[in-house]
Amino acid sequence: MDVDDLEREHSLLTAAHRYDDLRLRHTLLGSSVDDGSDVHLPMHEALELLALGEVLTRKAAYGRQLAVRAARSAGASWSQIAQAGGVTKQSAWEAHNAWIQAQVDAHQARDHEGFTPEEEASARRLAGAPD
Repeated sequence: MDVDDLEREHSLLTAAHRYDDLRLRHTLLGSSVDDGSDVHLPMHEALELLALGEVLTRKAAYGRQLAVRAARSAGASWSQIAQAGGVTKQSAWEAHNAWIQAQVDAHQARDHEGFTPEEEASARRLAGAPD
């Protein structure tokens, strides 16, 4: 199961739904055995469950940074963003700037994803310095 293919195939919502379905089946299979035998998901579904966990992590992280951009656009300080995220303002700012750099790197590697130089400049202006 290729995690990159799954990431392209699923939205956050559809990945979460499929993950939840597989996790529930896994749980029910394990609890339905009374004789001590080992019943579990088929290997391809177990691997899909694992890959979907990574897809959810990636999509949630991307969504978190989009929310940070929205908060900055609305005038939130890094202290306010940090409080909302349960982190320090320095770590919130550093994580966001690392995300911006990852978008720049993605554009350079694939030319159709990530941030163009103009988008990078705009994102860095919006991020500013930690207050």
